[in-house]
Amino acid sequence: MSDKREHILNVAEELFAEKGFDGTSVRDIAQRAGVNLAMISYYFGSKEKLLESLIELRSNYAYGILDELNKDQTLTQWDKVDRLIDFYVDRILNNMAFHTIMWQESTARSEEIKNRTIAIKLRNMEQITKIITDGQQKKLFRQVDIPMTVGTIMGTISYYTQNKTYSCVTLSLGEDLNDEQYRQRLATRLKAHLKRLLRAHLDIKNESGPAGH
Repeated sequence: MSDKREHILNVAEELFAEKGFDGTSVRDIAQRAGVNLAMISYYFGSKEKLLESLIELRSNYAYGILDELNKDQTLTQWDKVDRLIDFYVDRILNNMAFHTIMWQESTARSEEIKNRTIAIKLRNMEQITKIITDGQQKKLFRQVDIPMTVGTIMGTISYYTQNKTYSCVTLSLGEDLNDEQYRQRLATRLKAHLKRLLRAHLDIKNESGPAGH
């Protein structure tokens, strides 16, 4: 990817997160990126195609990480669950702009963009499902409702990453934190909580009562 094309994507990502897709014009992107409108048209053709390119770029990276995690034979299934939590907490906290965009565009008016974001989430869900089903086959994990389990992970991360002030107060993270301090302290709490939660939720030793499907 050319440096100029990547620069335009990074700037567009910032603006889409700040102002929303509909609230951002191609002219806004061009002005902040320091390029002319013709260059954006040359690389992407339209604002919609620019957003699709951004989603494709970011999601391909995430999919690659999950795919490598699944193929790593040196890790136990519990190691993979821990790595999964580490990846998503760090990924979301360090890429809040893109996370905000994906959250917004999952209910976008554009059917093409909405369907694209859903397809990406389903593709990543397949990788997470494989981690859990492999653990079930090895008699380490009990039978659980996997989509709801993934929703619990993502929902918890999103709940506390969307509002810094609320998170600092409710989790007693501290006052007057800069962004880096905030991310580090929140990441530590989220990772510890989610790993404990999944240990209790997945461990076959805790099998009892209705297990979902």
